[in-house]
Amino acid sequence: MIGLKRGTVTLVPYQEKWSEDAEKIISLLKHLLGDTAIDIQHVGSTAVYLIHAKPIIDISVAVRDLNDILPHIEVLKQNDIIFRGEVIEGEFLFVMGNDEIRTHHIHVVKWNGTKWIDYINFRDFLNTFPEKAMLYDACKRKLVMQFSNDRKSYTAGKEEIIQRLLTEARTWKLSLAGDDF
Repeated sequence: MIGLKRGTVTLVPYQEKWSEDAEKIISLLKHLLGDTAIDIQHVGSTAVYLIHAKPIIDISVAVRDLNDILPHIEVLKQNDIIFRGEVIEGEFLFVMGNDEIRTHHIHVVKWNGTKWIDYINFRDFLNTFPEKAMLYDACKRKLVMQFSNDRKSYTAGKEEIIQRLLTEARTWKLSLAGDDF
């Protein structure tokens, strides 16, 4: 199952087909964006093997400058990838799906900027440390019981644990890479 009605929250167990779907979209994006995309990665909860996730595939696209993506808006639209703008400061959002159901969120961010690094570190940290992934999963499962029809409140409720886990992920990554990261 891929896709979720806008504004709602449903969590489902990890599904291998999410990674397969992400690879197809990454391949399409590489074809459409060419050298504009420095790197493209499957991120978010659907990229974490142990946890429940909203069945919306998150993809992060790294570019040198956010404005580099603007000339590609029309070709992306022709491939059903719709530009939503700078919904979060420093990040352009594209979506796939229709007015009712969203299937993919594509986050365009600055290469090696904080958002890019956080997306990658968070995914890698949770996949490396199952006990941390399960803490995050427990928080999400509790919140979905309260906010299944209120995605904004669900997302806000995750913010504290996300920030705590991101701090741990940054420390972990620095310990692996030294001060060069």
